[in-house]
Amino acid sequence: MQKLIAGQRLAIMTAGMPGAHSGHCVCVVLGRDMAVRKRSTLLLDLDGTLVDPAPGIIGSCQYALEELGAPVPDDADLRWVIGPPLRASFSKLLGEHGDPEAALQLYRKRYSASGLYDAAPYPRILAVLESKVQSGTRLILCTAKPKLFAQRVVDHFGFSPLLSGVYGPELDGRFDDKGDLIEHLLEREALSPDQVCMVGDREHDVRAAMRHGIPTVGVLWGYGTEAELAAAGAALTIREPCELLQ
Repeated sequence: MQKLIAGQRLAIMTAGMPGAHSGHCVCVVLGRDMAVRKRSTLLLDLDGTLVDPAPGIIGSCQYALEELGAPVPDDADLRWVIGPPLRASFSKLLGEHGDPEAALQLYRKRYSASGLYDAAPYPRILAVLESKVQSGTRLILCTAKPKLFAQRVVDHFGFSPLLSGVYGPELDGRFDDKGDLIEHLLEREALSPDQVCMVGDREHDVRAAMRHGIPTVGVLWGYGTEAELAAAGAALTIREPCELLQ
């Protein structure tokens, strides 16, 4: 048997084991990694962490670019826009040849009409979060998606009953910087950073939380790579939602 030391984790898929349900995951977590996940409040990213939003986000980006007469990249070449604030992403996409604010308004027109629900929760994530709530953990959504849209997404996919708060940027750009959003959240919820852990899939989640001394669990089922998350300073990375459980 492989020897485990403090700070390591072991996730075992139990399909075919006696008494196990197909596809369930048993996680053994030791030492420092367990301590991070035992914090009383988890700040949850949305896109790439709770739901896979690729069809809706990418399709809405392509619509905005096409309407502006700008080059329209293929789906695979737009995956990087999932996670970061879209104002900055449209600036990169358009360069000096278009207005990012105009693109953002076109994006929102399409996204609010149809793209919002063109997404899917990741397998087992709802069940894992239900277990966290039952064990006394407080869950707060902390997303780069505008709060107006984020609330509709979590309502639609059944996350709302599990969340004690929903935080995201305002449509006018306030709190586009996720570090500023977390600062606002901590003040509003009267939370100390040592009570909190961030859970997200991109370097922006890690760096924003780090500004406030908050560790991040980087998830590898989303859109960030293990190298990206490690370079940003994630406390640990996980491959399955069940690894959030103690």
